[in-house]
Amino acid sequence: MLKLIAGAVIGGLLGFLYQKKIGCKSGTCPITSSRIGSTIYGAIIGLLLSSSF
Repeated sequence: MLKLIAGAVIGGLLGFLYQKKIGCKSGTCPITSSRIGSTIYGAIIGLLLSSSF
């Protein structure tokens, strides 16, 4: 269970940092145009990756 939570937290942090550093400047990208969307997307991807190992 701890592995899943850690994966989601790390993924969310990476999603947030991706949007902050690279992000979508024009605002037309559905996932990376907002910090909340990219953080949630990163957390879901982190959760899925951590559950596969």
